[in-house]
Amino acid sequence: MLRSEQMKKRLRIAQIAPLIERVPPKKYGGTERVVYHLTEGLVARGHQVTLFASGDSQTTARLVAPVTEAIRLGRRAHSPEIMTMLMLQQVYRMMLKEFDIIHSHLEFSTFPFAENSDVPTVFTMHGRLDQPDYQKVLRSYRHLSFVSISDSQRRPIPDINWAGTIYHGYPPSSYDFNDTPEDYFLYLGRFSPEKRADQAIMIAQACGIPLKIAAKIDPSDREYFEARIRPLLNHPLIDYVGEVDETRKRELLKNARALLNTIDWPEPFGLVMIEALGSGTPVIVRRCGSAPEVVADCETGFLCDSRMDFINAIRNVASISRQHCRDEFLRRFSDSSMVEGYESLYYDILRQRFFEREISEAERMSPPSGTISRLAGSGEIQ
Repeated sequence: MLRSEQMKKRLRIAQIAPLIERVPPKKYGGTERVVYHLTEGLVARGHQVTLFASGDSQTTARLVAPVTEAIRLGRRAHSPEIMTMLMLQQVYRMMLKEFDIIHSHLEFSTFPFAENSDVPTVFTMHGRLDQPDYQKVLRSYRHLSFVSISDSQRRPIPDINWAGTIYHGYPPSSYDFNDTPEDYFLYLGRFSPEKRADQAIMIAQACGIPLKIAAKIDPSDREYFEARIRPLLNHPLIDYVGEVDETRKRELLKNARALLNTIDWPEPFGLVMIEALGSGTPVIVRRCGSAPEVVADCETGFLCDSRMDFINAIRNVASISRQHCRDEFLRRFSDSSMVEGYESLYYDILRQRFFEREISEAERMSPPSGTISRLAGSGEIQ
């Protein structure tokens, strides 16, 4: 049990990452990259961190690996659900002797393990929360400690225990500022119906601008890609470069005139937007989800409500200061800001848990009120 005067001591922290991608990911994988920077930042601050992730992960923390390689690109087939369950079983068997606090990035699969745990668990919610089934399970565990990655993300379900909103952050050295971009726009992410890459392509064609596309195709989105995207790629202005690694992504971002982000869904955060800003690259994005929290309209990009808004934004992108984009990234979306936010949250949760236990212990030790009244009436209490 932590005494209040010990609250700022170095903590023993478990970070639980998805097993689908390694930490950090070789290619696509935003959650795993966030986990990497958070873990490394906590280690640099002197905390004792244990990372539960795939065996090919790279970290200065202690690594506990249920699988030798990340499941998506690994050479051996694994059931993600079974391996995740076994990993969680190991975490919570180790908890009392090993950890002061547990931080899960797996969302709902951890809930049953954390519900009656003597060690508090923090949950960062990385996905969309507007689906009824998801809201039902969240409300079943509403007393747990949840972190949103934007204020917008939590709006569909405000009635659970939100411990805070903490924006994602990257080291400033992750992206290179470039004030003299090349003559192309960039679509970066994955092909899926809600990301609307098809609209980015059609808008680029309508404006007569070169568009480079770097995107992942999930197996579940293959049919959508073949039906809706592939027919649009055979155009001289469109350059599909495939799914790219971090080095190639960094190069594409810094040299683009702007990021064309035609999402059409309640984006929980949108890492690609801060990656662009870190490169000095303005963001042209649909006004939905977290976009108004990340992008300042007419300052670091443009928030669009219609096709015509996108076209006008492309025409006016030179009015955006690339230096201002970089400055806003440094001010709001650095890894140090993210790490400080989580570190403060851990201490707050541990402090709250300490006082709850103190109150519970005091109540347990106090005699029932009826006993006090009886003793007072008999003269035994003077």
